[in-house]
Amino acid sequence: MEPAMTTTAFTLDGFRITKTLGVVRGITVRSRSIFGTIGGSLQTLFGGNITLFTELCEKTRAEAFEMMVSHAQQLGANAVIGVRYDATEMLQGVTEVLCYGTAVIVRPESS
Repeated sequence: MEPAMTTTAFTLDGFRITKTLGVVRGITVRSRSIFGTIGGSLQTLFGGNITLFTELCEKTRAEAFEMMVSHAQQLGANAVIGVRYDATEMLQGVTEVLCYGTAVIVRPESS
């Protein structure tokens, strides 16, 4: 599935939804390593972007997104609309990231 075939909107410009297949999701749970926690804590002393945590967040969101797309493809979808993220801290330093949306089949609109 092309990244352009996913959107936070509930329509996809230039396409018509022909079938809705239901909610799809990708869930991942991550924890910081002791080294990442120490490194991130040291970065807070200098202020600014805490790159160790930013990289962890980006990787986690990307993983959840890829799982959601895979789930949609398993259902036969060629697009996902209404994409959203949610995060919950389960334990101190352990976070669940959920990416979800609605799997759909779309076709190009007639010109």
